[in-house]
Amino acid sequence: MNERRVAVVAVGGNSLIKDKAHQTIPDQYAAAAESMGHIAGMIQAGWEVVITHGNGPQVGFILRRSELSRHELHEVPLDYCGADSQGAIGYMFQQALYNVFRLRGMPKQAATVVTQVLVSAEDPAFKHPSKPIGSFMDEPTASDRAAGEGWAVVEDAGRGWRRVVASPRPVKIVQREVIEAMIAAGFVVIAVGGGGIPVVEDPAGNLIGVEAVIDKDFASALLASSIRADLFLISTAVPQIALNYGKLDQQWLDKISLAEAKQYLQQGHFAKGSMGPKVQAIINYLEAGGKRALVTDPQNIGRALAGETGTWVVP
Repeated sequence: MNERRVAVVAVGGNSLIKDKAHQTIPDQYAAAAESMGHIAGMIQAGWEVVITHGNGPQVGFILRRSELSRHELHEVPLDYCGADSQGAIGYMFQQALYNVFRLRGMPKQAATVVTQVLVSAEDPAFKHPSKPIGSFMDEPTASDRAAGEGWAVVEDAGRGWRRVVASPRPVKIVQREVIEAMIAAGFVVIAVGGGGIPVVEDPAGNLIGVEAVIDKDFASALLASSIRADLFLISTAVPQIALNYGKLDQQWLDKISLAEAKQYLQQGHFAKGSMGPKVQAIINYLEAGGKRALVTDPQNIGRALAGETGTWVVP
């Protein structure tokens, strides 16, 4: 492992959906193929890569289909929705990578690992559900689901009512050894999709799926530190991290230290719903012994690795 340059590359689930007019499976595949083309360039340059990804919109679609057909078919539990999305997005990534590897004459293969991630049953998040999932509902429907099925529901920014679930911290990547073995064998690995399928241990040590959502960047950071990756790369919507983002005094950051990242986060420079979790994930990775992290957008991965753009975060 130490002789290889290993990178964990986290791709956002929202990056597969350009806009509301491009949500179909072919649209998502086209977006996936574009991102995989940029990552293939990184692999061609000698990196061994593990690709992780978000799945928020995709799980929402699966839940919505399940809700619409509940009068005829059993509903799909949330942990199985996560597994479904891991398989489908993994298939997209595998096919896109196969095609680009073939086009470029690269003797590589990609494979997806359906990944479970252990969380603590005692995590405080289970007592304070906060992550909205699924479709919007009117108040009477939300009240019925809360009373009949024990859902936690909230009013979401004037748009309607939604179910909320826990977002516990990841503790352990259950399939870590499988992922490491595949890296060592030269495979490009797609893993920890959607932050992984959240599972807890029962008193006998058996795994049980739970109705929760793990932050994709936190789980990716845990994976990166667990396999001692040389680089943790977060692929997002902007080429660099910025202070005062979107304001007149916006300042792009080329390179910052771990201490600076913690300071800027504490000062409120990074929004909780966007860059905040990404910066916190990088802090987690570096504090666990990680070497360096990089944030950029997919089309600039090559330039960022060459030091021409992106934001580097170092210990």
